[in-house]
Amino acid sequence: MKYFSRFLIALITLGTIACQNSVPGMAGTTPPNHQAWDQLLKAHVSPTGIVDYKGFINDKAKLDAYLKTISDNAPARKTWSKNEQLAYWINAYNAFTVKLIVDNYPVKSIRDLGPALKIPLIKDVWHYKFFKLGGQESSLDEIEHSILRKEFEEPRIHFAINCASVSCPPLLNEAFTATKMESQLDRVAKTFVNDKSRNKISANAVEISSIFSWFKGDFTKNGSIIDFLNKYSTVKISSNAKVSHLDYNWNLNE
Repeated sequence: MKYFSRFLIALITLGTIACQNSVPGMAGTTPPNHQAWDQLLKAHVSPTGIVDYKGFINDKAKLDAYLKTISDNAPARKTWSKNEQLAYWINAYNAFTVKLIVDNYPVKSIRDLGPALKIPLIKDVWHYKFFKLGGQESSLDEIEHSILRKEFEEPRIHFAINCASVSCPPLLNEAFTATKMESQLDRVAKTFVNDKSRNKISANAVEISSIFSWFKGDFTKNGSIIDFLNKYSTVKISSNAKVSHLDYNWNLNE
């Protein structure tokens, strides 16, 4: 009996450790390979981020196979590196967003999708739990706000994740990877900030994306919004520049 009790305690301990190391549900032992997603992006997304959803529909089996790999291999906090986790969550967000459009195509805007009963800011498409991660139902909102924004405190993720809309930062036509994460985040930040169709920047006045208003706190933890913009802008902006925000175009980015 004594040995059986020790055996039970050991099993419980191992189970507790496994749960603590996973986000969410059961974690994969090693990070998944994002090559299939990379191939899909290169095939169906232009260098400027225009998405060919009909092409993704034709490759739906390959997309679903990749997403199954994502679903079955949730990150282990204590064993995966920060960049491995970032690559997983960014790619998961973007790939599941594409799946949402593919499964409901044609659609004018992503905001037309989601639960039938819509309550503003509570029941929208981003709260719609249409996929599982590690066996647990999840949503795009949970990936963005409960994980990416909360756990990593990396403002550049706002330029990496894509909401399938014209005014969103362009969907990068390659998968994010741990080895290239820093250069990729810098690239999407510079591309977005200097994109004249999404931000109008001059030395003394800036008309910038509403993203900088919605998530202002993420961009101003170490200075003003002008300080943040000047890290990536090719135009040097005065600290006293007038700041306003542009309307957001939610039409599909195709």
